[in-house]
Amino acid sequence: MTDQRVLVEVTGGVDTHKDTHVAAAKDALGRVLGTQAFPATTAGFSALWGWLGGFGTVVAVGVEGTGSYGAGLARYLTEQGVPVVEVNRPNRQKRRQKGKSDVQDAINAAAAVQSGDATAIPKAGTGIVAALQAIRTVRAGAVKSRTLAGNQLDSLLVTAPAALRETLTGLTGQARLAACAALPAGTDLADPTHANTTALRRLAQRIQHLTEEIHQADTDLRTLVSRAAPRTLARFGVGPDTAAQLLGTAGDNPDRLRSEAAFAHLCGVAPIEASSGRTDKHRLNRGGDRHANAALYRIVIVRLRYCERTQAYLQKRTTQGLSKRDIIRCLKRYIAREIYNALHADFTALNT
Repeated sequence: MTDQRVLVEVTGGVDTHKDTHVAAAKDALGRVLGTQAFPATTAGFSALWGWLGGFGTVVAVGVEGTGSYGAGLARYLTEQGVPVVEVNRPNRQKRRQKGKSDVQDAINAAAAVQSGDATAIPKAGTGIVAALQAIRTVRAGAVKSRTLAGNQLDSLLVTAPAALRETLTGLTGQARLAACAALPAGTDLADPTHANTTALRRLAQRIQHLTEEIHQADTDLRTLVSRAAPRTLARFGVGPDTAAQLLGTAGDNPDRLRSEAAFAHLCGVAPIEASSGRTDKHRLNRGGDRHANAALYRIVIVRLRYCERTQAYLQKRTTQGLSKRDIIRCLKRYIAREIYNALHADFTALNT
C-alpha cells in the first residue's frame, strides 16, 4: 500500500539564529504540519532535512538570513536538491498584528514561499565569488582601521608637546609617516613627551602594517577578479574592487540573474512606477544592494570624466532639460545592462 506521506507536498520555513534554527512544515493547503528547533550544526541540518522529509515530499524551503546565520543551512539544503528560497523578515505591520516568535517567523517563511511573496534564489556561496567576498571583507576592515589610525595620528600631532611637534613640522604624507614610525620608544611613559613619542610610533607602524595588508588584498582581488570576470573587468571604468562588488551582488550562481531588468532592480537602479490617474511617472528606487548601486555610480563618474561617448550623452540630455542627477541615474541603468551582459558571459565561461 502506498505511503500517504509520499503524496503530501511539504513546504518548509526556517527562522535562523546563531545556535539554533526553528523549522516549520506546511502542506499544500497551508496547514501547519509541525514545528521544531534544531542545532545550527551539520548534524542539525541533517536532522532538520530528515524531519521535513518525514511529512512528505519537500518541494521548497524558505530560509531567513541566507547571507548570515542561514548560509550553512541553505548550502546544505541546496546540496540535497531541494529548491531554497531566500525569505525576508515580515514587515512591521504584519508583525504587530501577529506578534513575534521564532515559531511564527518559521511559519511565515513557509507561507511566503507558498504565496509567491518570496522568490529570490540565495547566493550559492561555494565558488570563487564567495572567496572574493572574504578577501573584500578583510580589506574593508583594514581600510577602516587605517583611516581611524590616521585620524588618531593627526589628532596626537596637534596636541603633542611643541618640541616633538616641531621635529615633524613640514613633513607630510609618507615622509611624516616614516618619521613617526622611526621615533624612539619612550622610556618614561609618565612624561607626556615620551608617551606621545611612543603613541605616534605605534600608530605609524600600525598604519604601515595596514597599508601592506591592503596592498596584499588588492593583489589577491586583482588575481581572482581577472580569473572570474575578465569581461566585466575590461569594461570602461571597472576596476578590481568595483568588479568584485558587482560579482558579490550577483553571487556564484548565475541562475539568480533572471534578466538584466532583475539585475538592475537588484542594484537599485530600476525606476519604480508611481503612476496614478492621468499621471504617468516613475520614482527613484531606494531598494536593492546599495553597495552595488555605489559601484555603478563610480563607473558613471569615471566615464563622465574620461569617456567621450558618455560626455556626449551628458551634453545631449542636458539640452533636453534633464538635471545632472537624473542623467546619472539614466547612465547607471544603462551601465547595469552592460554589466549584466558581461557578467552573464563571464559566468557562462567560468562554468563550462
